[in-house]
Amino acid sequence: MTIDSAPGDGPRVIEAAALPARYARGWHCLGLAADFRDGRPHEIAAFGTKLVVFQGEQDGELHVLNAYCPHMGGNLAHGTVKGDAVACPFHDWRWSGDGRCAGIPYARRVPPRARTRAWLTLERNRQLFVWHDPEGNPPPPGVTIPEIEGLDSGEWSDWSWKTAFVDGSHCREIVDNIVDMAHFYYVHYAFPTHFRNVFDGHIATQYLESTPRQDRDLGNLSAPLRSDASYYGPSYMIDRVWSDIGGGVEMESVLINCHYPVDADSFVLLYGTTVRKLPGMTDQQADEAARLFTTGLAVGFEQDIEVWRNKTRIDNPLLSEEDGPVYQLRRWYEQFYVDAADVKDEMTRRFEFEIDTTRANEAWHAEVAANIAARQGSGS
Repeated sequence: MTIDSAPGDGPRVIEAAALPARYARGWHCLGLAADFRDGRPHEIAAFGTKLVVFQGEQDGELHVLNAYCPHMGGNLAHGTVKGDAVACPFHDWRWSGDGRCAGIPYARRVPPRARTRAWLTLERNRQLFVWHDPEGNPPPPGVTIPEIEGLDSGEWSDWSWKTAFVDGSHCREIVDNIVDMAHFYYVHYAFPTHFRNVFDGHIATQYLESTPRQDRDLGNLSAPLRSDASYYGPSYMIDRVWSDIGGGVEMESVLINCHYPVDADSFVLLYGTTVRKLPGMTDQQADEAARLFTTGLAVGFEQDIEVWRNKTRIDNPLLSEEDGPVYQLRRWYEQFYVDAADVKDEMTRRFEFEIDTTRANEAWHAEVAANIAARQGSGS
């Protein structure tokens, strides 16, 4: 696809290749594990198909299978959990967590080829993950989701969690944000005073320090903060955030920003916050702090989603010096969309880039001062 094409030295031609025909290799978070532990099967639209998530009654484990029954195509997510199997609502064929048919009540025997796809799962940080690999390989050594230290020790609040369906956008749109310094001012109303990226192997990190804009009412996000945000693979970010809440006290939080593809042009965004308890803070106070933080984040994500839904895909963005290493990030991201044998050194070798934010902040502070002066002059 090209837009506004022109020959020679005319206007920039926007280029966009067809959307990838495959989904990214890596661990994908489906949500909070507790939300699937209610005795019912749960339907997840992901990777161009539908999955069923259920907890075995005896083994207590969460299992993920392809949702459509290989017998006659019934949707297992609309069935029932029976023992350690999920039963199809169409003919009661029962499928165990390993994908094998566990029984057919009306049949003398189970056909020897009665198997469906069982997805490799991981429970970590009270969340459920599935491993997706178009080649069918297991995760390489060292490719996993890190544990948030102390999460189950009583030091942290419960997760405050939200989801949103984003249509008309490929997953790359959200990942681009990790190098996009300027959008923090225009979309999230903050002055990014320090901004650095490090890509290394399957991990991409953003180091950010910011202060809030004074010409905007930012509610729960109106404090200076520093943030270390890392994607572990193509879709799961752990963002460690320290917020200045006054009196020389910092509130430490962990923000999870993750997604899984529904199809080539839509994805589900999941995000949530847990807060480390301050001395003397009760469980209820910590949970409320996490809720307020997530409520503030929801405003920012809604702004992102509005942009994603209305922008066009662009493979050759026209960049200024302060726009960050967009092309290097996309080279890193490409490793998850090619066969493992085709991953190049340039996709995984360590790369660091720091943006000088001086010029940008000078311009932005002048703009904010003018906005405040204009507001005061109008008496509003």
